[in-house]
Amino acid sequence: MTDVSPHNAPSEAPAIADAPPAYVQIARMLWRDKLALCAAIFLFIVVLCALFGPMLLEDVATKQNLRGRNAPPFDFSLHWTMWLGGDALGRPLLARIIVAAQNTMMVAAGAVVCAMIIGTGLGLIAGYSNKAGSQVIMRLADVIMSFPSLLLAVIVLYMLEPAVGNLIIVLAITRIPIYLRTCRAEVLEIRERMFVQAAKVMGASTNRIVFRHILPVVFPTLVTIATLDFAFVMLAESSLSFLGIGIQPPEITWGLMVAQGRSYLTTAWWLSFWPGLAIILTTLSLNLLSNWMRTALDPVQRWRLEIARKKK
Repeated sequence: MTDVSPHNAPSEAPAIADAPPAYVQIARMLWRDKLALCAAIFLFIVVLCALFGPMLLEDVATKQNLRGRNAPPFDFSLHWTMWLGGDALGRPLLARIIVAAQNTMMVAAGAVVCAMIIGTGLGLIAGYSNKAGSQVIMRLADVIMSFPSLLLAVIVLYMLEPAVGNLIIVLAITRIPIYLRTCRAEVLEIRERMFVQAAKVMGASTNRIVFRHILPVVFPTLVTIATLDFAFVMLAESSLSFLGIGIQPPEITWGLMVAQGRSYLTTAWWLSFWPGLAIILTTLSLNLLSNWMRTALDPVQRWRLEIARKKK
């Protein structure tokens, strides 16, 4: 007769204990998706340029050399900062692109973070509060969305000084409804789930239910949207700088560099090409990474991917 005592019964504890941490699983998923891995590496390089570029290369990026006006790219006999050519004042384009990454990323990151925090807070209130409060918040979002975001930014920046802070505020206001409406729709669905109802029955406070039980479920969706929105805001900032109402010289951004090189497109195409390529590659990397994050941060889709990998 088989002994089925508790000491001899199979246990799931060792299998659970041997499971790798969540960050290890996510790193393995990123390693398997080569496109997302390349996108993450490129964005990591861009972040390093934004953090340390001005500290190391600001003097080089602003130093004029009229003998090197519109110097062509790929002249490897020159200093490495001139390998992408020089601009109309002989300043090295590679150094300027690295230094300009800080302002470009600062504006985009600041606008996205501000819009995400405000929009998520209002979305949680609108989704979990009474009907009257929800209607007031949603009508506010409708008013903001009734104006084209880029046109609203152009109108406001014509009246305000085109500084970094004003640019962040304007772009953040135009993006708040995206997070507000998404968060509210998620909360309306999640608050009817069984675990939320159980928390209510057990006497949990409203703040605990919202921030402990609902927000962690909504947050992965908001992070995915923020990654896509980062690319949109960066393009919006580049567009405003190209129109001349964004960040002004002597500050530099990628969009401003494209605008400064447009009068030389027939004779020195590289003045606009390289900063434009930096914008394209960063936007593409953000889109690729957001597609991967949509799967990696969703437990259901991540579980299906793990099962498919094990079957293979």
